[in-house]
Amino acid sequence: MTKGALWAAVFGIGLSGPAPAFAEDPCADWVPQAKPQNASRDEVGQDLDRIMERGYLTVAVYEDFPPYSFLDGEVPAGVDVEIARLIAEDLGVEARFSFVDGGETLDADLRDNVWKGPLIGGAERVSNVMMRVPYDSAFACRVEQVVFTGQYMTETLAIAYDRASYPEDKPVPAYFRFDTVGVETDSISDFYLSTFAGGQMRANVKHYPTMQEAMAALEAGEVMAAMGPRSQIDHGLTDAMEVHEPPLPGLAKSKWTLGVGINFRYRPLAYSVDDAIYAALQDRRIAAIFDSYGLTFTPPER
Repeated sequence: MTKGALWAAVFGIGLSGPAPAFAEDPCADWVPQAKPQNASRDEVGQDLDRIMERGYLTVAVYEDFPPYSFLDGEVPAGVDVEIARLIAEDLGVEARFSFVDGGETLDADLRDNVWKGPLIGGAERVSNVMMRVPYDSAFACRVEQVVFTGQYMTETLAIAYDRASYPEDKPVPAYFRFDTVGVETDSISDFYLSTFAGGQMRANVKHYPTMQEAMAALEAGEVMAAMGPRSQIDHGLTDAMEVHEPPLPGLAKSKWTLGVGINFRYRPLAYSVDDAIYAALQDRRIAAIFDSYGLTFTPPER
Protein backbone atom coordinates (compact mmCIF):
# COMPACT_ATOMS: atom_id res chain seq x y z
CA MET A 1 0.00 0.00 0.00
CA THR A 2 1.26 3.49 -0.82
CA LYS A 3 1.74 6.07 1.93
CA GLY A 4 -1.09 8.14 0.43
CA ALA A 5 -3.47 5.20 0.50
CA LEU A 6 -2.41 4.34 4.03
CA TRP A 7 -3.21 7.81 5.35
CA ALA A 8 -6.42 8.13 3.34
CA ALA A 9 -7.68 4.86 4.76
CA VAL A 10 -6.97 5.97 8.31
CA PHE A 11 -8.41 9.46 8.24
CA GLY A 12 -10.90 9.41 5.37
CA ILE A 13 -8.64 11.95 3.67
CA GLY A 14 -9.48 12.18 0.03
CA LEU A 15 -12.86 10.52 0.32
CA SER A 16 -15.90 12.43 -0.88
CA GLY A 17 -18.40 13.70 1.63
CA PRO A 18 -18.25 15.80 4.76
CA ALA A 19 -15.53 15.32 7.34
CA PRO A 20 -16.59 13.90 10.72
CA ALA A 21 -17.60 16.56 13.19
CA PHE A 22 -15.82 16.60 16.55
CA ALA A 23 -16.73 20.11 17.64
CA GLU A 24 -16.18 19.64 21.35
CA ASP A 25 -14.29 16.47 22.20
CA PRO A 26 -12.76 14.36 19.39
CA CYS A 27 -12.49 11.43 21.83
CA ALA A 28 -16.10 11.59 23.05
CA ASP A 29 -17.28 8.54 21.08
CA TRP A 30 -14.19 6.43 21.67
CA VAL A 31 -14.23 3.53 24.13
CA PRO A 32 -10.70 2.91 25.50
CA GLN A 33 -9.20 -0.23 24.01
CA ALA A 34 -7.96 -3.26 25.91
CA LYS A 35 -4.33 -3.07 26.89
CA PRO A 36 -2.12 -4.79 24.30
CA GLN A 37 -1.01 -8.30 25.22
CA ASN A 38 2.49 -9.70 24.79
CA ALA A 39 3.95 -6.24 24.26
CA SER A 40 7.45 -6.11 25.67
CA ARG A 41 8.11 -3.71 28.53
CA ASP A 42 11.85 -4.10 28.04
CA GLU A 43 12.62 -1.94 25.01
CA VAL A 44 16.25 -0.93 25.24
CA GLY A 45 17.37 2.65 24.75
CA GLN A 46 13.97 4.31 24.56
CA ASP A 47 13.95 6.72 27.51
CA LEU A 48 15.59 10.14 27.27
CA ASP A 49 18.29 9.43 29.86
CA ARG A 50 19.41 6.29 28.03
CA ILE A 51 19.46 8.12 24.68
CA MET A 52 21.64 10.87 26.15
CA GLU A 53 23.93 8.31 27.78
CA ARG A 54 24.53 6.26 24.62
CA GLY A 55 24.79 9.33 22.35
CA TYR A 56 22.31 8.59 19.55
CA LEU A 57 18.63 8.78 18.66
CA THR A 58 17.03 6.12 16.45
CA VAL A 59 14.62 7.49 13.85
CA ALA A 60 12.22 5.63 11.53
CA VAL A 61 11.64 7.20 8.11
CA TYR A 62 9.87 5.85 5.04
CA GLU A 63 12.20 4.34 2.47
CA ASP A 64 12.53 5.56 -1.11
CA PHE A 65 10.18 8.47 -0.49
CA PRO A 66 11.71 11.63 -2.01
CA PRO A 67 11.80 14.47 -1.20
CA TYR A 68 11.11 13.37 2.37
CA SER A 69 13.45 10.43 2.99
CA PHE A 70 15.75 8.55 0.65
CA LEU A 71 19.36 7.47 0.20
CA ASP A 72 21.68 9.78 -1.72
CA GLY A 73 24.22 7.11 -2.53
CA GLU A 74 24.66 5.65 0.92
CA VAL A 75 23.83 8.85 2.81
CA PRO A 76 20.33 9.42 4.26
CA ALA A 77 18.77 12.56 2.78
CA GLY A 78 15.45 14.37 2.53
CA VAL A 79 13.32 16.81 4.49
CA ASP A 80 12.37 14.33 7.23
CA VAL A 81 15.96 13.20 7.61
CA GLU A 82 17.21 16.78 7.98
CA ILE A 83 14.50 17.62 10.54
CA ALA A 84 15.43 14.49 12.50
CA ARG A 85 19.03 15.65 12.52
CA LEU A 86 17.88 18.99 13.95
CA ILE A 87 16.08 17.14 16.73
CA ALA A 88 19.13 15.03 17.52
CA GLU A 89 21.40 18.08 17.45
CA ASP A 90 19.12 19.85 19.92
CA LEU A 91 19.34 16.82 22.23
CA GLY A 92 23.12 16.74 21.81
CA VAL A 93 23.19 13.29 20.19
CA GLU A 94 23.57 11.70 16.75
CA ALA A 95 20.61 10.66 14.56
CA ARG A 96 20.62 7.09 13.26
CA PHE A 97 18.04 6.12 10.66
CA SER A 98 15.93 3.06 9.94
CA PHE A 99 14.30 3.11 6.51
CA VAL A 100 10.94 1.36 6.74
CA ASP A 101 8.24 0.43 4.27
CA GLY A 102 4.63 1.50 4.71
CA GLY A 103 2.32 -1.19 6.08
CA GLU A 104 -1.32 -1.85 5.36
CA THR A 105 -2.44 0.72 7.95
CA LEU A 106 -0.92 3.56 9.90
CA ASP A 107 -1.78 1.61 13.08
CA ALA A 108 0.49 -1.18 11.84
CA ASP A 109 3.32 1.24 11.05
CA LEU A 110 3.11 2.73 14.53
CA ARG A 111 2.95 -0.69 16.16
CA ASP A 112 5.96 -1.99 14.25
CA ASN A 113 8.13 1.12 14.52
CA VAL A 114 7.09 2.95 17.68
CA TRP A 115 5.65 0.82 20.48
CA LYS A 116 5.93 -2.94 19.94
CA GLY A 117 8.02 -3.96 16.96
CA PRO A 118 7.35 -6.40 14.11
CA LEU A 119 6.88 -10.13 14.59
CA ILE A 120 10.49 -10.71 13.50
CA GLY A 121 12.95 -8.61 15.46
CA GLY A 122 10.39 -7.38 17.96
CA ALA A 123 11.33 -4.57 20.30
CA GLU A 124 14.86 -4.35 18.89
CA ARG A 125 13.32 -2.89 15.71
CA VAL A 126 11.44 -0.11 17.53
CA SER A 127 12.75 3.42 16.92
CA ASN A 128 12.77 6.31 19.37
CA VAL A 129 11.00 8.60 16.90
CA MET A 130 8.97 8.00 13.74
CA MET A 131 8.81 10.85 11.25
CA ARG A 132 5.95 11.88 8.92
CA VAL A 133 3.11 10.74 11.16
CA PRO A 134 -0.18 12.43 10.14
CA TYR A 135 -1.86 14.15 13.06
CA ASP A 136 -5.59 13.78 13.60
CA SER A 137 -7.12 14.29 17.06
CA ALA A 138 -9.75 11.57 16.60
CA PHE A 139 -7.16 9.05 15.39
CA ALA A 140 -4.86 9.94 18.29
CA CYS A 141 -7.60 8.80 20.68
CA ARG A 142 -7.63 5.36 19.09
CA VAL A 143 -3.90 4.65 19.34
CA GLU A 144 -3.16 5.03 23.02
CA GLN A 145 0.34 3.55 22.81
CA VAL A 146 1.69 6.54 20.85
CA VAL A 147 2.25 10.19 21.68
CA PHE A 148 1.46 12.25 18.57
CA THR A 149 3.54 15.40 18.84
CA GLY A 150 6.13 17.59 17.11
CA GLN A 151 3.95 18.84 14.26
CA TYR A 152 6.41 20.29 11.75
CA MET A 153 4.56 20.91 8.47
CA THR A 154 1.25 20.98 6.65
CA GLU A 155 0.91 18.93 3.48
CA THR A 156 -1.46 20.19 0.79
CA LEU A 157 -2.83 18.62 -2.37
CA ALA A 158 -1.89 20.49 -5.53
CA ILE A 159 -2.09 20.20 -9.30
CA ALA A 160 0.95 20.57 -11.54
CA TYR A 161 0.30 21.29 -15.19
CA ASP A 162 2.01 21.81 -18.49
CA ARG A 163 2.15 25.56 -19.13
CA ALA A 164 1.73 25.11 -22.90
CA SER A 165 -1.42 23.02 -22.41
CA TYR A 166 -2.99 25.66 -20.15
CA PRO A 167 -1.69 29.05 -21.32
CA GLU A 168 -4.58 30.96 -19.73
CA ASP A 169 -6.74 29.00 -17.28
CA LYS A 170 -5.30 26.82 -14.53
CA PRO A 171 -6.79 23.30 -14.55
CA VAL A 172 -9.30 22.34 -11.86
CA PRO A 173 -10.71 18.83 -11.29
CA ALA A 174 -13.63 19.37 -13.69
CA TYR A 175 -11.13 19.80 -16.57
CA PHE A 176 -10.16 16.16 -16.27
CA ARG A 177 -13.42 15.05 -17.81
CA PHE A 178 -11.58 15.81 -21.07
CA ASP A 179 -7.88 16.21 -20.16
CA THR A 180 -5.45 13.60 -18.87
CA VAL A 181 -4.02 13.75 -15.34
CA GLY A 182 -1.39 11.59 -13.67
CA VAL A 183 -1.71 10.30 -10.09
CA GLU A 184 0.05 7.84 -7.82
CA THR A 185 -1.94 4.60 -7.74
CA ASP A 186 -4.18 4.25 -4.67
CA SER A 187 -3.25 7.72 -3.43
CA ILE A 188 -5.56 10.40 -2.06
CA SER A 189 -5.60 12.09 -5.47
CA ASP A 190 -6.49 8.80 -7.16
CA PHE A 191 -9.41 8.18 -4.78
CA TYR A 192 -10.67 11.71 -5.21
CA LEU A 193 -10.48 12.06 -8.99
CA SER A 194 -11.78 8.53 -9.64
CA THR A 195 -14.95 9.20 -7.62
CA PHE A 196 -15.51 12.93 -8.19
CA ALA A 197 -18.65 13.86 -10.14
CA GLY A 198 -19.82 10.28 -10.29
CA GLY A 199 -16.58 9.02 -11.80
CA GLN A 200 -16.71 11.22 -14.92
CA MET A 201 -12.92 11.72 -14.82
CA ARG A 202 -12.01 8.09 -14.34
CA ALA A 203 -11.08 7.41 -17.97
CA ASN A 204 -8.61 10.29 -18.01
CA VAL A 205 -6.90 9.45 -14.71
CA LYS A 206 -3.57 7.80 -15.56
CA HIS A 207 -1.96 5.71 -12.82
CA TYR A 208 1.72 5.49 -11.90
CA PRO A 209 3.50 3.52 -9.16
CA THR A 210 4.90 6.68 -7.54
CA MET A 211 4.38 10.42 -7.65
CA GLN A 212 7.87 10.74 -9.12
CA GLU A 213 6.76 8.71 -12.10
CA ALA A 214 3.56 10.72 -12.47
CA MET A 215 5.64 13.91 -12.61
CA ALA A 216 8.02 12.28 -15.10
CA ALA A 217 5.00 11.43 -17.26
CA LEU A 218 3.94 15.07 -17.15
CA GLU A 219 7.43 16.15 -18.20
CA ALA A 220 7.37 13.62 -21.07
CA GLY A 221 3.98 14.87 -22.31
CA GLU A 222 2.13 11.65 -21.50
CA VAL A 223 -0.38 13.61 -19.42
CA MET A 224 -1.40 17.26 -19.27
CA ALA A 225 -1.37 17.55 -15.48
CA ALA A 226 -0.51 15.66 -12.30
CA MET A 227 -2.13 15.78 -8.88
CA GLY A 228 -0.56 14.94 -5.54
CA PRO A 229 1.05 16.32 -2.37
CA ARG A 230 2.58 19.77 -2.93
CA SER A 231 6.06 18.80 -1.74
CA GLN A 232 6.28 15.83 -4.11
CA ILE A 233 5.01 17.98 -6.96
CA ASP A 234 7.52 20.73 -6.19
CA HIS A 235 10.28 18.11 -6.22
CA GLY A 236 9.42 17.14 -9.79
CA LEU A 237 8.68 20.55 -11.29
CA THR A 238 10.45 21.71 -14.45
CA ASP A 239 10.59 25.12 -16.12
CA ALA A 240 7.77 24.04 -18.46
CA MET A 241 5.36 23.44 -15.57
CA GLU A 242 3.28 25.47 -13.15
CA VAL A 243 1.56 24.41 -9.92
CA HIS A 244 -1.46 25.63 -7.98
CA GLU A 245 -3.74 24.58 -5.13
CA PRO A 246 -7.31 24.90 -6.41
CA PRO A 247 -10.48 24.33 -4.38
CA LEU A 248 -11.35 20.62 -4.35
CA PRO A 249 -15.14 20.28 -4.04
CA GLY A 250 -16.36 17.25 -2.10
CA LEU A 251 -12.97 16.54 -0.54
CA ALA A 252 -13.09 16.03 3.21
CA LYS A 253 -9.50 17.22 3.70
CA SER A 254 -7.10 18.71 1.19
CA LYS A 255 -4.57 19.60 3.90
CA TRP A 256 -3.22 17.60 6.80
CA THR A 257 -0.66 18.18 9.53
CA LEU A 258 2.42 15.99 9.86
CA GLY A 259 4.46 15.39 12.98
CA VAL A 260 6.17 12.54 14.82
CA GLY A 261 5.15 9.48 16.81
CA ILE A 262 6.85 8.41 20.07
CA ASN A 263 6.16 5.54 22.47
CA PHE A 264 3.69 6.70 25.13
CA ARG A 265 5.96 5.38 27.90
CA TYR A 266 8.57 8.04 27.17
CA ARG A 267 6.84 11.39 27.72
CA PRO A 268 10.05 13.28 28.61
CA LEU A 269 11.46 12.32 25.21
CA ALA A 270 8.23 13.45 23.52
CA TYR A 271 8.41 16.83 25.29
CA SER A 272 12.05 17.32 24.32
CA VAL A 273 11.42 16.40 20.67
CA ASP A 274 8.46 18.77 20.49
CA ASP A 275 10.53 21.57 22.03
CA ALA A 276 13.28 21.00 19.45
CA ILE A 277 10.82 21.14 16.55
CA TYR A 278 9.07 24.21 17.94
CA ALA A 279 12.40 26.03 18.24
CA ALA A 280 13.36 25.06 14.67
CA LEU A 281 10.01 26.36 13.41
CA GLN A 282 10.43 29.63 15.28
CA ASP A 283 13.93 30.37 13.98
CA ARG A 284 13.02 29.09 10.49
CA ARG A 285 15.56 26.28 10.37
CA ILE A 286 12.79 23.95 9.19
CA ALA A 287 11.70 26.45 6.54
CA ALA A 288 15.34 26.64 5.40
CA ILE A 289 15.40 22.85 4.91
CA PHE A 290 12.40 23.09 2.59
CA ASP A 291 14.08 25.96 0.73
CA SER A 292 17.22 23.87 0.26
CA TYR A 293 15.16 21.21 -1.54
CA GLY A 294 13.22 23.78 -3.60
CA LEU A 295 9.96 23.02 -1.80
CA THR A 296 7.08 25.18 -0.61
CA PHE A 297 6.84 25.22 3.18
CA THR A 298 3.45 25.51 4.87
CA PRO A 299 3.73 25.81 8.67
CA PRO A 300 1.69 23.37 10.75
CA GLU A 301 -1.28 24.20 12.93
CA ARG A 302 0.02 23.65 16.46
